Amino acid sequence: MRHLRPGRMTDPDRHEPPGLKLGEAPPRVPVAIEGAIGAAIMAALALITFANVLARYFTNVSIAFTEEYSVALMVIMTLVGSAAAFGADKHIRLTFFTEKLPVRLARGIEQLVLAASLFVFAAIAWLGAWYVWDEYRFEVLSPGLGVPQWLYTVWMPVLAVLICLRILGRMIRVARARG
Repeated sequence: MRHLRPGRMTDPDRHEPPGLKLGEAPPRVPVAIEGAIGAAIMAALALITFANVLARYFTNVSIAFTEEYSVALMVIMTLVGSAAAFGADKHIRLTFFTEKLPVRLARGIEQLVLAASLFVFAAIAWLGAWYVWDEYRFEVLSPGLGVPQWLYTVWMPVLAVLICLRILGRMIRVARARG
């Protein structure tokens, strides 16, 4: 086991990921909430898949609902992970040039990137809400189980709004940052 050097509180094998150091405060709403939701979804996916494997092994019959629920849970997990990424400033971006810029200019570019991301996820929320409404209004049923499809797709606009809130929070933190 490696020992930590005096004065260091972290593992010496861990490296700080590259990225912008804009000096903003951490988010007020902890990102651990999204992490807990993601972990719960992963546990549900593991149980569903394991149950399907056992059913196939012992009966040669697949459990029909597993694919439908698994796909829905994967989409939800992806959106929850996106919210966590924006909240924790771990979202995907190219920083090769912005890391070399003065902090003030890098903050401006970060705000531009966040504004573009906000536009995209706001559009997903708006159009997704209309899509869910159409599925509800026309009583669309899922192909596998025949349950109302809107029960699966309602999470897209809801979680897109969550992502928008995380992006707005990050924009405010970047705007208030000093340095």
